[in-house]
Amino acid sequence: MHRAQPIFSGPLKLKTLGSLISPLWLQMGEFESSALGRVTVYSIQGCPHCIQAKATLGRFEVPVCDVDVGRHPELRTRVKELTGRSTVPQIFFNNVHIGGNDDLQKLAPEELQRLVNLVKEEPLPADAPPLPEKNQSEDSARETDREFTCERDELADLVEDFKHGSVIGNHRKGLTLYKKSFSGDQLVDWLQKEKDMARAEAFNTGQALLQKKYMVSVRGCGQQDGSFGEGKDTMETLYRLLEDDPHSALNAGQTAACSPIQAAELSLLLREMILKLFSEHLSADGKSVDYKGMSVNPAFERYCELSIQLQRVELLSLSREEKLAFFINIYNALVIHGYLRLGAPTNMWQRYRFFNYVSYLIGGEVFTLQDIENGVLRGNRKGVAQLRRPFSKTDPRLQVALPDAEPLIHFALNCGAKGCPPIKTYTPQDIDSQLRTAAEAFLENDDACVVDSGKREVRLSQIFKWYKADFGGTDEKLLKWVLEHMGDSPKKTSLQGVLSAGKIKVSFLPYDWSSNSTH
Repeated sequence: MHRAQPIFSGPLKLKTLGSLISPLWLQMGEFESSALGRVTVYSIQGCPHCIQAKATLGRFEVPVCDVDVGRHPELRTRVKELTGRSTVPQIFFNNVHIGGNDDLQKLAPEELQRLVNLVKEEPLPADAPPLPEKNQSEDSARETDREFTCERDELADLVEDFKHGSVIGNHRKGLTLYKKSFSGDQLVDWLQKEKDMARAEAFNTGQALLQKKYMVSVRGCGQQDGSFGEGKDTMETLYRLLEDDPHSALNAGQTAACSPIQAAELSLLLREMILKLFSEHLSADGKSVDYKGMSVNPAFERYCELSIQLQRVELLSLSREEKLAFFINIYNALVIHGYLRLGAPTNMWQRYRFFNYVSYLIGGEVFTLQDIENGVLRGNRKGVAQLRRPFSKTDPRLQVALPDAEPLIHFALNCGAKGCPPIKTYTPQDIDSQLRTAAEAFLENDDACVVDSGKREVRLSQIFKWYKADFGGTDEKLLKWVLEHMGDSPKKTSLQGVLSAGKIKVSFLPYDWSSNSTH
């Protein structure tokens, strides 16, 4: 069981500064031609801490430039060079770096007023933090705002006709009644009579319907090897249309009629759509989400329509990098979809049910959140409170699982730390570097790692306790892993000092399970 998004705290401390009005939210071109100073905020879409920081800055009469490093990845390395940090937001008053949202909230009123005056009264210095080039900005915007165009699959109309062909019905095998099913013999007979196909062509069409996941064989009712050919086994086997196969997947109940698109592209589209929707319903202070409002937004219906296309996506040909990016993006989108349909879990039992119940139909198989995390991304390992591995040796989903657990996924799955990694959607290209960045960003937070040199104690997130086996299995190997994945920082220096002294105590921080729903 992984983590839900906690509510983000941090009261504003700026009420003493008098009457403050909205900032000058200038366009990129206006900044290029303006002699004014500016506040530069490096952020990403869907980051609650970024929203809260910008809401705070919105109380000042200063020009604010919001740079989305999700759209402008070419700036990530430069921002890290300037700040020494991997998290967002990162905030500059002219060329003065003040840190992230927590740092902004902790500024003394007089210091904050000094920085505001600096921006108002002094021109932008030559060494001000960089903005995206105009052509890069336009290209990135076009790339991020992609729309999915459905090209209808060649078999979709045939399936629609078959659904209304009086063939699908109830069949009994022994003492069991199988509803909404049909035999191979019935399908072949219908194709010959209604579609005027020769027998060989009818069998080829049945094989295509199986391969494209339009239909599935009913478990325990004949051959299960995915073949459809002349012979007694095929003719007596019972089948169902995929949409009629009983399960609780959130994207089930309707046929995916579009031609299948690449898994990586589809997962990016879904994640970008749900992130944009999430951002639109974040509160002004970034602390809570209006899931009820999100669920009635027409954009959510478009998301649901697109998620149906996961039903027939091709998984077996994916590389390790493609699997990582695809399933991380889908997991994070599915969590939000589950919140919208079922509500956020509020206690331990509800969380257990949520992560074991909320699911998508992907490539013809049902994957719950637990299946994705522990079955696929952790190499089919037992999860928290699980008595057995997610996939048995005969489970077809085992073919999709990574060969080994990937510990870095724990910092990309719905991370709820006080600073976000500068990545929200993951791509197969350079996925390992993206995951290392997410881990580094997570470890920068004090709710993930605290080093107490005086007590020679290291306090870590509960994530490291729950999944200790993924990080080596012992305290020594765990701390070595943490050290290797920290960015250069005073915290890393402190950890190195504690490790060299020996006899370290490792303890684990409490985990915040509170919901960020406004309802």
